Amino acid sequence: MAKAQGVSEATVRRIWQRHNLKPHRLDTFKLSRDPKFIDKLVDIVGLYLNPPDKALVLCVDEKSQIQALDRTQPGLPMKPGRCGTMTHDYKRHGTTTLFAALSMLDGKVIGDCMPQHRHQEFIRFLKRIDTETPAEADLHLIVDNYGTHKHPRVKSWLRRHPRVHLHFTPTSSSWLNLVERWFRDLTQQRIRRGSFHAVKELITTIEDYIENHNQKPQVFVWSAPVERILSKIAKCKEALDAVH
Repeated sequence: MAKAQGVSEATVRRIWQRHNLKPHRLDTFKLSRDPKFIDKLVDIVGLYLNPPDKALVLCVDEKSQIQALDRTQPGLPMKPGRCGTMTHDYKRHGTTTLFAALSMLDGKVIGDCMPQHRHQEFIRFLKRIDTETPAEADLHLIVDNYGTHKHPRVKSWLRRHPRVHLHFTPTSSSWLNLVERWFRDLTQQRIRRGSFHAVKELITTIEDYIENHNQKPQVFVWSAPVERILSKIAKCKEALDAVH
């Protein structure tokens, strides 16, 4: 840019700094095209802000294909003036899928690692949720539109367990499911910098993280009303229309 405009690189940097421009950074977003977007949005935000009486709201999702990566050399710990280091290359030792349910009441997590991500595993996890929650409470589970969640055998299991209700997020709207926020913490605090010699070691690390989290759980509080969300979406649509 400096060469094209006939100025120095320092000048370009000063202009960027003056106008708070950060071209090296990039955020991603996608507007949902779900025809029932508003209905689903109202339903889920309503569960967050006004949960039903005598019911538990659980945010449920799967973090699939978590890799057991083993660094080729030991990392160096951080010390004054130097950040911690790790090798850029690694060995793969397999994957696991974490099924997780985040309680909106107390912040605790029910989690289970499984080798595959099919309707059989999802039903198994539903059974665990059913077992580990108070029998007298209705269960409202917020899930995404993955085909596993809508499998005929899943629907059959739900008919036999009428206290369990699934609420689907709109397409391309994973931000509505607060368990994604918990997944981010898990990734940053335990997985991303880890070195695992086997899938079993990775699973043990995840299970320890869940156990420690549940000792002092953090409650994630949803605060954005539907009107504020729709206002932001309208501004995004205006920006996209201006580009096209």
